[in-house]
Amino acid sequence: MTSPPPDHLTRTALDHRIETAVGRSVEELRQHRDDGLLDASHTALADAHRDLVAAERDVGFYRLRLARLASSDLPVDQALFARIDRTIDQLAQAARLRDAKQTTAAAALEPIEADAPRQVPRQIPTKDVAALLAIAQGAKLHEHLVTHRLAVATPTRTRISYAQLQRLEANGFVERDSSHPVQAGQPVTLTDAGRAVLTSPRRAGAPGTAPAPLPPAFPAVSPPRR
Repeated sequence: MTSPPPDHLTRTALDHRIETAVGRSVEELRQHRDDGLLDASHTALADAHRDLVAAERDVGFYRLRLARLASSDLPVDQALFARIDRTIDQLAQAARLRDAKQTTAAAALEPIEADAPRQVPRQIPTKDVAALLAIAQGAKLHEHLVTHRLAVATPTRTRISYAQLQRLEANGFVERDSSHPVQAGQPVTLTDAGRAVLTSPRRAGAPGTAPAPLPPAFPAVSPPRR
């Protein structure tokens, strides 16, 4: 019996609306979800869409089973009728579940669609994108005990200067947990705006450049005086 297509080939009635609202394919949305790059609303949408795809695959499975029963060379007898009736019941139940999952996904999509006109992709230099990607995997700002120099440590060993960190903070892309002393390491994490930069489509341009510099949202933080 032919199997339903895998998840990445299973389309749903909401796919076009989702792709229009988020500005990327549902496959990219799922990948960003797995990478932990989405904010709460987009994460909820990705999870709801994943559930919808699974429910859609179940509908396809029982449709294929019913088609096989109807078109096969099986003897036309009471046993066949019983199998067809059972499959119809299973298909109806799968369709009801699919409709419920679609309602849930549509509810998760609505606030994103409402905000979509105000979501303008922000172009930043390639080196800042690399820094955000490194910070997404975990980062801490440390102060050297002897030299008192500030540096950002990341698992990927990506070089992030304190000045670059200040710029990312000023643009609202990252934030520090100042409840920790810098001598022990202040955790640095992405904000929703920082995650949006990583998941938004980037226009082509010269490496390391942006179409226009972004004005700082607030004054840069000066390093502590000693």
